[in-house]
Amino acid sequence: MTWFILARALFVAAIAFTAGLLQPLAGIGLGGSALLAVNVLFGIVLSGLVIVFESRLRDAKVTTVLGALLGGVTGLVIAKTIEAALAWTDTNNNGVAFLRSFVLLVIPYIGTVLGARKGEWLEPARLIGLFRAAGPQRRYKVLDTSVIIDGRIADICETGFIDGALVIPQFVLKELQLVADSADALKRNRGRRGLDILQKIQKMAGVEVVISDVDFPEVREVDLKLIELARTLQGKIVTNDFNLNKVAQLRGVEVLNINQLANSLKPVVLPGEIMKVFILKEGKEYNQGVAYLDDGTMVVVDNARKMISKTIDVVVTSVLQTTAGKMIFGRYIEAMPPAAQQSHPPQSGGAAAPGGGGQAGVHAPSAPAQAAPVGAAADKDDRRPRPASSQA
Repeated sequence: MTWFILARALFVAAIAFTAGLLQPLAGIGLGGSALLAVNVLFGIVLSGLVIVFESRLRDAKVTTVLGALLGGVTGLVIAKTIEAALAWTDTNNNGVAFLRSFVLLVIPYIGTVLGARKGEWLEPARLIGLFRAAGPQRRYKVLDTSVIIDGRIADICETGFIDGALVIPQFVLKELQLVADSADALKRNRGRRGLDILQKIQKMAGVEVVISDVDFPEVREVDLKLIELARTLQGKIVTNDFNLNKVAQLRGVEVLNINQLANSLKPVVLPGEIMKVFILKEGKEYNQGVAYLDDGTMVVVDNARKMISKTIDVVVTSVLQTTAGKMIFGRYIEAMPPAAQQSHPPQSGGAAAPGGGGQAGVHAPSAPAQAAPVGAAADKDDRRPRPASSQA
């Protein structure tokens, strides 16, 4: 930053010295030191305008500046050619002189503006594209080892939501083979599952699978090789690895995350809604039950510990969205509050409820609790107990 300031100061001093030495404003009628001061001030103002113009160009792209220069030079060459073609005209005519000046100013200006606006065509990718065969550009999706083992990529390809060619690098196949040959049974099964998924994808109609032999010997980690391959092919990485997702985004490579796709497709649940879940196990907190939806979303239900292995209706209280997935919190509301159950205890069939205050007990096998006062009122005159059949 310091050398920028020094360069600008030297530039202003050089322009001011040149203006004071040559005195371009000598014809304004001043003389001596006054004329010298006016010319030096004129040089400082001109250099200041140049610095302002330079600072505005600092934010412009290199391709834009090159396009403007090429367009201006091309316009100037065309203008000089037109002026040479008009050499037979009368130069003493003011109209002809204005026409020549107009051509010399307008055509370079148009070339500069058009060159600046079309400067992106000077980018290497655009220049290479000019010499390629015309046709639709292929879209490449580079598959990661984790997404192959996961297996959901096969279902997505089968639905047709993934377009373009699926690229499986050789170093990914090598990693899958190492996992499939592992001494650990769990890793061995995961590796074999990944190879089966690749065979399934290759047999799908309408899905193009490309085995890439491109390798980067100077790069040791597989994730970094995937990023370099995707950057070379100008494609996207398909993965469900959170760390690879972040590193690829930092390096400017687009990523298709299967976990993000699954989370976005989960049904939207709002607080206050009632949903039916199956309580599978006990929760971490007191009196909690845990259930799972069909898509694997965990549902934590308060007051549902005693309802394990039962399907109940719960009221959604809140929804927590995290990078790992979605969690739903709910509350189990019993059919009848405990206070109501204590005020109206259930009556067992065939048992006589003891009467009080001169009222006899009533046998009510299937009658609701409110029927007891009716039977007692009917027996008010006769205090002998009657069978339930006589009340009918």
